[in-house]
Amino acid sequence: MSFGDNGDGESDGTAGARSGADKSGQGVVTAFGQSMKTLRMRAGLEREEFGRRIGYSASTVASFEQGRRIPSPRTIEQADDVLGAGGLLALWKEQVERAQYPARFQGMAKLEKEAIELLAYDALVVKGLLQTEEYMRALLAMRRPSLDEQTIEQRVAARLLRQDIFDRQPSPLLSFVVDESVLRHRYGGTDVLRGQLEHLLLIGQKRNVEIQVMPTECEDNAGVNGPFTVVTRKDGKAFLYAEAQGMSTLQTDPEQVTFAAARYGIIRSQALSPRESSQFIERLLGEL
Repeated sequence: MSFGDNGDGESDGTAGARSGADKSGQGVVTAFGQSMKTLRMRAGLEREEFGRRIGYSASTVASFEQGRRIPSPRTIEQADDVLGAGGLLALWKEQVERAQYPARFQGMAKLEKEAIELLAYDALVVKGLLQTEEYMRALLAMRRPSLDEQTIEQRVAARLLRQDIFDRQPSPLLSFVVDESVLRHRYGGTDVLRGQLEHLLLIGQKRNVEIQVMPTECEDNAGVNGPFTVVTRKDGKAFLYAEAQGMSTLQTDPEQVTFAAARYGIIRSQALSPRESSQFIERLLGEL
């Protein structure tokens, strides 16, 4: 099984501005916003009062209603309750959640939510699950052709929401190996990189997370074919996801997935240990 075109844009390579898939997702978000506005007006609530009840400003409510910002599933549930919608808004929850991502990445986003184990090797940029908001914005701003602001905001919100994987219970096992070159590349400037490295140190302290660095001086690297991710669901079924040059694939072939998982095991053995990697990142911070 495969999905074309750049996943959620983590590699931030050559995909164009808003694609047809993005437009389709935006249509869902816009329709939801119109429904919420209609129900709010029927309830006789001004945006400011409605926003206060669901914990947002009037301007944010306007963004929801105009399809410029995507509400979280929890926000949709709160809005449904406050407006006495009887589940009419809650019906949109899954569709709106999927609409956060291009159609080509929706399969992978769903797998992340169901994962009991995720293994990821990256040699181009820090993986989206590990990115700070500033790092995300820096990468998305570099896209050529350029992305419009609405698309950037949508992608940033979607990536941030995916990061709840770190605090989910029961905790999935999460392992990341990243090339040293990625950690030295000053995407967005020194301050952005400093914040990203500090964030990696914090995330790496979580008991269900291991972050390792593949040093450039390492003479052996089984990851020379490029970045990839292996995700395993609770039912034991595993998937292989990879991005390159504006294309992404989600493989279900057992043989290919098994090879990828084995390859990742070799990569982990070649990289610095988690403890050594933390010390390495601390040294990088000291050089900034």
